[in-house]
Amino acid sequence: MPARELLPLIYAQLHEAARRLMAGERVSHTLQPTALVNEAYARLSKDLAAQWPGPREFYAAAAQAMRRILIEHARKRGAVKRGGDWSRAALDVIDLASDEDCGRLMALDDAILRLEEADARAASVVRMRFYAGLSVDSTAAVLGLSRRTVLRDWDYARAWLLRRLTAEIEGG
Repeated sequence: MPARELLPLIYAQLHEAARRLMAGERVSHTLQPTALVNEAYARLSKDLAAQWPGPREFYAAAAQAMRRILIEHARKRGAVKRGGDWSRAALDVIDLASDEDCGRLMALDDAILRLEEADARAASVVRMRFYAGLSVDSTAAVLGLSRRTVLRDWDYARAWLLRRLTAEIEGG
């Protein structure tokens, strides 16, 4: 499908996900939903003539764009590579993009990359749910999986990431 057909669809979905996640954040937060989505939209729309095999690949590209923007934001805020003094693992992307939690975002991103080495499908589920803000049903449709498989992979991935991040904290 041409990017010009897919972009308007993904923009609305990503903006709604970012708006929901930001609803409880402070007003002075440096990363606002519209700015995040607009930057991802801009990156995806650079080549409007580009052809995407289907929505799956487009959503994957959108999730990747959101990830890169958040990592760049964390780096600009002078984040350290590891999570430091975590008391729990947060799994809301906008929470992790706050000024105080940039180190957490970097550590979580590193953990997701390691999860991909262990289980690529579970890492894809995490990216669709976490970075693109897709529901379980939307993730299943985009990845061509059953709802049950997405739920199983999501549960597995969250437990895997929590164990990984907890080990980093305890192990220093």
